Amino acid sequence: MIESSRSPELPAGLLMHPQMIAACRARDFSAVFRIVKTRAGIYPSMIARRCDLTPSRVGEVLSGRRQLLHMDVIERIADGLRIPGHMLGLARREWETPVGLRDAVKEQPRPALPVSSPSASLPGPEVEGIIALTARPAPTPSTLLALRASIEDYWRRDDQHGGETLRPAVVGQLRYVVGLLNGTSLGAIRHDLHGVAAELARLTGWMYFDARQYTRARSYFTEALRFAREIDDREFTANVLACMSLQATYQDRPGDALALVNAAQDEARAAVGTTPRVLSMLSLREAFAQATLASHAGTHAAIGEARRQFERIKGSDPDPPWVTYFDEAKLVVDTGIALGRLGEAATAEPLIADALRRASGTNRRGRAFHAFWLARTQLQLGKLDHACQTATEALEPAASVGSERVAGHLREFYDELAPHRREPAVLAFESRLRDLLPARVSASRRP
Repeated sequence: MIESSRSPELPAGLLMHPQMIAACRARDFSAVFRIVKTRAGIYPSMIARRCDLTPSRVGEVLSGRRQLLHMDVIERIADGLRIPGHMLGLARREWETPVGLRDAVKEQPRPALPVSSPSASLPGPEVEGIIALTARPAPTPSTLLALRASIEDYWRRDDQHGGETLRPAVVGQLRYVVGLLNGTSLGAIRHDLHGVAAELARLTGWMYFDARQYTRARSYFTEALRFAREIDDREFTANVLACMSLQATYQDRPGDALALVNAAQDEARAAVGTTPRVLSMLSLREAFAQATLASHAGTHAAIGEARRQFERIKGSDPDPPWVTYFDEAKLVVDTGIALGRLGEAATAEPLIADALRRASGTNRRGRAFHAFWLARTQLQLGKLDHACQTATEALEPAASVGSERVAGHLREFYDELAPHRREPAVLAFESRLRDLLPARVSASRRP
């Protein structure tokens, strides 16, 4: 949340002004920023500082060339400009509750669990930890094989079902591996345990990122970097930095995204034996960052480098397991998404559509995610009926996956349909959205 010292409240009269109320209700941030500038004397550079936006992004919003749809950005605007949550369709912000009342609430003792609670017969986490210390065997190569097999299974199930229910198990296994590390001095085993810990920390970070819990995701990504650094695994370090770059694009921080992916590319080039597949994947992550910066030259240069590296791939390359997902279909769809972010919808649409046709049916989150991007490009091209049909096809896999990231994208798409809400195709999509994701559509409704 934005620091209160940076965000004095707006005048009460301004918050009650009909124009401000209407602009907030529609999430018309071009109008909000203009009103704040003219009536409260808060100029674009100050808006940018308060809301953690770039001055150029604020300028684009003011000129009507860009809309702000990501919930993370909307929350930063609410906190930065001290706009009460209900005015923007958000939950009550923490700063809206007086400090004394917040402290009083925090100090209230938790009610005791009923004696008949099923959990009463289970040992607490501290006791579990003590027992584990006495029972934990010394790790062996078979221990490492079992851990890596678990990680592979976690990733597969994360693709199929999302990470919401898996995350506690992954965090528990990460703690287990850290415990093994603390009790192991053998060189080779300890080295490999650091690698396993790095993979588990990155997987945990990814699951928090997919849940749009960005602060926790960043903490686990940072832990993954620390574990990878312990064994000087520069390729894996590049992988984690690329994940952090992708998160920065979601947080509307394109400068950070580009800096992180450039650091990832530096790490990969400095590593011994980095494969073309890894370099291709990193180039497309750079394309995402460049597109978010609205750099046409930078985006196309990064896409060109991704294709060049992909053409160098050989079947005998010693690709690390974490990059094997990056096949030709992924290259094509990510190229389409980067171009879609850039606004080149006519070029992006056939690429995403082709990749979606070839996608595996088991990766439900991927299908829903790519269908969203196809629907968005179709909407940009004015193909309203096609866009609604494509988005409707995304709803079923989205409903079966615990992914706030996918649900957030569908909310954004629903918001983009606001000018067409009376059209039959939109009404049909809204009806299906209410059936499959009822909480999602209500969250998108304006107060």
